Amino acid sequence: MARILLVEDDPQVGELVKRFLEKEGLSVVWARAGREALREAFEGEKPDLVVLDRGLPDMEGLEVLKALRDLDPLLPVLLLTGRADEDSRVEGLLEGADDYLGKPFSLKELLARIKALLRRAGKEGRRRFGPLELDLEARQAYLEGEPLKLSATEMGLLLALAQAPGRVYTREELLERVWGPDFAGSERVVDAYVRLLRKKLKDDPHAPRFIETVVGVGYRFLGE
Repeated sequence: MARILLVEDDPQVGELVKRFLEKEGLSVVWARAGREALREAFEGEKPDLVVLDRGLPDMEGLEVLKALRDLDPLLPVLLLTGRADEDSRVEGLLEGADDYLGKPFSLKELLARIKALLRRAGKEGRRRFGPLELDLEARQAYLEGEPLKLSATEMGLLLALAQAPGRVYTREELLERVWGPDFAGSERVVDAYVRLLRKKLKDDPHAPRFIETVVGVGYRFLGE
């Protein structure tokens, strides 16, 4: 799940955009001012993309943009502004914005531009669950930024569980998804691989962050 940092001081616009993007499967952190946005970017979990309003109450949006560029020159930034003149658009792009969208804007167009920037940055095929990030295309998992050494079966099981966070999968369902319908072994092989995964994920079964046991049924992935 791509993490979006939305920087917008208008409460109506911010709430509307946040709800829409979350409905479309994106994780959104909403900052209402420039300094708050920089705290989120520098001290919190690094975003995959920033949607940045140029007109902020405490500092100019381009100042925020420059600070974000110092943090990560490759971080995609989509600039929002009510200034429709060409000079303002060019100025924003020259200062390092990757794209520009004038207000008022269509939510569908905003989503399309976000997805295009994420594709360009190679982030669209990634999902993040707190400290755990899954690269779906490369079939690689990262815990707190460090790559996990998972076998193909372990990775397949993790991806199967994370496909629908909150949903309970029975052992039989997981066997079919990961090992295939022709697998002749016991369902207990699922339990064995869940134990291996938990060890590598540093996941306590008594206070799970990622994989929860549903007694008598199977397992559920705890997504954020």
